[in-house]
Amino acid sequence: MAASDRTNTPSNGPSNAPAHRPAARRPAAAYAGWWLSLAVVLILPLTLDSGTLATEVLVYALAVLGCNLLLGYTGLLSFGQGIFFGVGSYALGILMTRAGLGLPASVLLALVAGALTAAVVGWFAIRQRGTYFVMLTLAFAQMFYFLAYSLPDWTGGDNGLLNIPRPPLSLFGTTLMSLDSPWRFYAFVAVCFLVVFWLLQRVTASVFGRTLLAIRENETRARAVGYDTRRFKLAAFALSGAVTGLAGAFHALMTGIAPLSNIEYHTSEMILVMTVIGGTGNLFASVLGAAFYVLMSDWLSTLWPRWLLLLGLLLIGVSLFMHKGLWGLLQRGWTALRRGRSAAAAPGPDGAREGEA
Repeated sequence: MAASDRTNTPSNGPSNAPAHRPAARRPAAAYAGWWLSLAVVLILPLTLDSGTLATEVLVYALAVLGCNLLLGYTGLLSFGQGIFFGVGSYALGILMTRAGLGLPASVLLALVAGALTAAVVGWFAIRQRGTYFVMLTLAFAQMFYFLAYSLPDWTGGDNGLLNIPRPPLSLFGTTLMSLDSPWRFYAFVAVCFLVVFWLLQRVTASVFGRTLLAIRENETRARAVGYDTRRFKLAAFALSGAVTGLAGAFHALMTGIAPLSNIEYHTSEMILVMTVIGGTGNLFASVLGAAFYVLMSDWLSTLWPRWLLLLGLLLIGVSLFMHKGLWGLLQRGWTALRRGRSAAAAPGPDGAREGEA
């Protein structure tokens, strides 16, 4: 048999030749988002006077990371993110004020509570698609809000859960770090944020993350090739709820209160807006969206009492002219800059570079 025939003949058994795989990305490029996030974490203390405001940026960046995992990577527009955020706040507050648990255990259990709540909500919601999926998540948001409002003995009702302590970070009786000042608490949240960002980057770059992208692009085709799309979407829901619940726990520690507003559907709207502003489908875009929204809201509130009107105008501008969010704008700017440099370095007709006399 000719060599060409052997090459074109399909084989039913396993081949001894190594399968063709795309070249792996360089480590620096693969983790560029993490390095950019580290830069943001280091820049915030140098540019902001308030440690609480800097912490708020990272707290909402965590929440937006969870939302981006659903919207940007799985294609699920969920109005239930406020549920997981509020559940994380309430879980940490109840565990610390009623059960007397320490900080590490309370934070970990708040994360688990967010994941379990998201799994329950997702189990029902993923059975529908499109508008009906959105309506289901919105209905769950309203249901959890009124549930929290109707249990004042546990949640504080309209007043919220008050007097949540912020004890030192200790493990096995050994105090590791005091969190009494805003900047020390910022350092604690920053370390947790960078760890979560790195883990999510590993998740999105894995086979699981690629499968979520395939479901986002064409769920019918992904199901046809053998993927259990419901199971993948449910796992994405649980992971998103865990990260968002962690953000809610940090918010309760930051403010010392778990307010009823944390579980309102307005919180879901705010997290979605941050996600769209930053850009979907990229983890660092979540950091950009959260930082822009939090810092811009803080600045506009000093200019005019009705600052939400100004923020609304900004959001209209983003919707009209920046469909890929701030991250897309930065990408276009970087591409234009590289093209300009390439054009300037290209030799002209006479052999000299353009721009040279």
